[in-house]
Amino acid sequence: MIAGQEYRKLDWSLVIAYLALTVIGWVNIFSAVYDQEHATIFDLSQRYGMQFIWMLTSYAIAFAILFLVNPKIYSTLSGFIYGFSLLLLAGVIFLGIEVNGSNSWFQIGPVRFQPAELSKIATTVALASLLSKYGFNLKSPRGIITTALVILTPVLLIIMQKETGSALVYSAFIFMLYREGLSGWYLAVGMLAIVLFLVTMGISSFAAVIVLTAIMTIVRGVTGKYPLRHFLFLLFFVPAMIYSPKLGELPFLEGIDDIHPTWWLAVVLMPALFYHFYKLFKAKMARMWHLTLVFFASLMLIFSVQFFFENVLQPHQKARIENLLGINVDLHGAGYNVHQSKIAIGSGGFMGKGFLKGTQTKFNFVPEQSTDFIFCTIGEEWGFAGSAMLISLYLFLIIKILNSAEKQKDNFNRIYGYSLASVIFMHFLINIGMTIGLMPVIGIPLPFVSYGGSSLWSFTIFLFIFIRLDLDRRK
Repeated sequence: MIAGQEYRKLDWSLVIAYLALTVIGWVNIFSAVYDQEHATIFDLSQRYGMQFIWMLTSYAIAFAILFLVNPKIYSTLSGFIYGFSLLLLAGVIFLGIEVNGSNSWFQIGPVRFQPAELSKIATTVALASLLSKYGFNLKSPRGIITTALVILTPVLLIIMQKETGSALVYSAFIFMLYREGLSGWYLAVGMLAIVLFLVTMGISSFAAVIVLTAIMTIVRGVTGKYPLRHFLFLLFFVPAMIYSPKLGELPFLEGIDDIHPTWWLAVVLMPALFYHFYKLFKAKMARMWHLTLVFFASLMLIFSVQFFFENVLQPHQKARIENLLGINVDLHGAGYNVHQSKIAIGSGGFMGKGFLKGTQTKFNFVPEQSTDFIFCTIGEEWGFAGSAMLISLYLFLIIKILNSAEKQKDNFNRIYGYSLASVIFMHFLINIGMTIGLMPVIGIPLPFVSYGGSSLWSFTIFLFIFIRLDLDRRK
């Protein structure tokens, strides 16, 4: 419990940024769903009235975390907190209600609660406790596997709820792990997987294999002794791969019909692979083995993308990805939300149309405008200036958390702070990205701003636990 004279040592800049974001959210929710028959912002029959209740309860939660709860409880009970969150994630699959195609919500009377929101906090606490243990080595195979299990277990349970968007947020933990010593190659491999997925979906598996081979050759050249040799090889080999299907037009191969272009690509690749394995066994370099494993794992990814797309994703998720990549643009179906959102943001100009004067907002052109698409209300009514101010506020919050985390003497506090900043950044990036058409629409709320008690409560808890942990350093 904080003594009365110690409250001055709190990081009040974080508290003020939090209060500013919640008020901005409340005002813009009022504008997004404004009803002239319910003209007061405190009307509890409307979303803006309910958001005011969520704000007051969130402030009460923040007060309790700061002044009433012993901060040592988070590390001491990290295992229990994590286990309880897994129990909730598993329970909601069978006992939850279905909302927008996913079984991810508990409902108690008029109140809905999404366990996936709190599981991010529980996973953060579990990771902070695990990685701060004396003798724990993140770089060891055992350390990597244990850490991966802590992250992937809730991810799998969330995917089972058909809530792929919330599961994607867990990729944010890779930034914290990088700070804690995980090799940058893991980040590079993750970026490679994203690139190959996009190329496979947007162009073809044939193009993805060529891109993969080119990237791996460049990496091998940069990290090896003979970079010039690898770049010269690339100049010859990339055209050979591109034109490999022309082999089927050779006179002595004219009888071979209906051969997929990828098979001709394999014919061209085979001699290079044999030579690579010859050098691999001769040199016995661990780095070459790692690159080889990444290459074949990437090939498996490329040729499993279509299966994943067809059999794992929901129809609406497939339609949104196809629309984003320009495969099947449907401005009246899957692409409607984003198309209308971009119109709303673009129409705001530099200074915006003014409070309660957004035409796209007032005529309900953009669905979910008080939740997932709240940013387009800000863009239309407050323009570029208002949008830039909001983005600057988020950047201030994230950078301030990272700066405070870096100053922590306790490893648990530092890891928690980096995880918090990473999760907020991922939500911020995806939400704004999907409203301007740079990300698929996956139902990610804008922290502290989007309508909803579940999201606001969880992010309040997430942030104020760190503010309270940081107080120990400031005393």
